[in-house]
Amino acid sequence: MTNFNPEKLHVLHQIPNEFNKVIIPRKYTLTHSDSTGDLFLTIGKDYDIDQISNLYTRFMRDEVIAEWLPKNNHYELHLYVHVSGGLIFGWARLRDKIFRNHLPLVLQTIVFGDKKLFEEFPSLKESQIFVHFKSTHKK
Repeated sequence: MTNFNPEKLHVLHQIPNEFNKVIIPRKYTLTHSDSTGDLFLTIGKDYDIDQISNLYTRFMRDEVIAEWLPKNNHYELHLYVHVSGGLIFGWARLRDKIFRNHLPLVLQTIVFGDKKLFEEFPSLKESQIFVHFKSTHKK
């Protein structure tokens, strides 16, 4: 697994400063560069469609999108990854293994990139996390 390097993280806030006091709606779009190792995190009310719409990203489908969802009196973090189906590179089993291996890095990236939210609401670090593996294969 790759170690988190804050110097390689580029964060784009598509939200006003006062949005740091709002949990819902809050969505994350995370991509990376295979050649440089840079991570690109967009935080906004919606996913950054431009970030995941170029041909390379649509082919690789190695982005992670995430969102906070309310559940009773707390919040859950839901992450979505694409392991098979459509125009993607790699076998589902291999992609599943890669995503699972990199989940700690993904979570570190979100917490570090959105640190003002976690400073405002420290209890979010104790939230349940659900990872949804999108696949055309039931396994």
